[in-house]
Amino acid sequence: MLQYVNWKTLEVETLNPLFDRQMVVGEKVMLAKITMKKGAHVPLHSHMNEQVTHGIKGALKFQIDGRELVVRPGDVLCIPPNMPHEAWALEDTEEIDIFTPPREDWINKTDTYLREKK
Repeated sequence: MLQYVNWKTLEVETLNPLFDRQMVVGEKVMLAKITMKKGAHVPLHSHMNEQVTHGIKGALKFQIDGRELVVRPGDVLCIPPNMPHEAWALEDTEEIDIFTPPREDWINKTDTYLREKK
């Protein structure tokens, strides 16, 4: 299915007071624009989807594979399927996440780990 959208026209979904997202979902890929306020925390989790995170604004600190990595504007992080990770917004942050295949838990709103302020 062909899609042509502009971020300004997409619904902004607020998952908790510090975390907003917008999504474009294709057949085999999902693109999400994530906006986090400083102090937002994405709890430790893993998923069967491959993830690519591209920093647009701010700084997002990941704890992943025994390492601490900070994704800043222009940085790209590729996370293999099933690799546990968590993240903290060190500043007000904007990033793009790409998932393949699309995240079913995000589509059907069962991603409770993101919907509670920690």
